Amino acid sequence: MSAGPLRENSTGPRRGGSQVVPRPEGWRLGGPAPWSAAQDGARFALDAVVDAVRRQPSSANEVPPFDGARPSAVLVALHDGPAGAAVVLTRRSQSLRSHRGEISFPGGRLDAGETPEHAALREADEEVALAPEAVELVGRLPPLATVVSLSHIVPVVGRLRARPALRPAAAEVERILHVPLRELADPAVFREEWWGEEEMARSIYFFELEDETIWGATAHILVDLLSVALGADA
Repeated sequence: MSAGPLRENSTGPRRGGSQVVPRPEGWRLGGPAPWSAAQDGARFALDAVVDAVRRQPSSANEVPPFDGARPSAVLVALHDGPAGAAVVLTRRSQSLRSHRGEISFPGGRLDAGETPEHAALREADEEVALAPEAVELVGRLPPLATVVSLSHIVPVVGRLRARPALRPAAAEVERILHVPLRELADPAVFREEWWGEEEMARSIYFFELEDETIWGATAHILVDLLSVALGADA
């Protein structure tokens, strides 16, 4: 049984903008955000978020869990903002072959001999003109395997000294976003859905901003980041 129409706000169209999400029949709502009871405002400060990431143990799942997975990396770039730590995201160009128009982190496949850190910095430079020397690497989040795109993604977390002046690569990026973690943690923004039959159902996360929807691998990584920052279990 589906969950019916998505929620709407009181002043106009529902949150999330115009992006069309390919929901299957029979999807259903999941539970509340893992951090629902962990809304300590001090934890949104950039220093606190960075310290929480640095305290994370190294992941034991560095090897792709299935054959043929392509090593990839993304840069989770954080900087200070009026509401505390903010993260840099992009909206992918409609001209790309895959994931067109979706919100993502700067990132891509590893070249031969690259580490995830090198790849994440290189891709961020290519996609949004973020100079590698402007990024202080602080750690990694748990890697994520995606069966659809056959990727094994390592999220590399970096700290920026200030909000950067970025420039989108027209062939790849339509928009650059600076999204406060405090906004992402708002219960009105987060939602979980379950897709698939009972035995094979998988959890899909969403962040419905005023004009964009973040979902898929990007949302999964943001859930991990917020769970680390707020001391919650994802």
